[in-house]
Amino acid sequence: MAYVINDSCVSCGACEAQCPVGAISAGDAHYEIDANACIDCGSCEATCPTGAISAQ
Repeated sequence: MAYVINDSCVSCGACEAQCPVGAISAGDAHYEIDANACIDCGSCEATCPTGAISAQ
């Protein structure tokens, strides 16, 4: 169960800085999480100021 970032993302980058495995990067429309690298720790979800990140 990887985390995903929805269209509410404002591309602030807060989540990228919190990811311990570097699974988050800037995408075309907003930041994206590499499901294969995500370790389901949830630190990104807790950091997101817009609530754009959730468990899939």
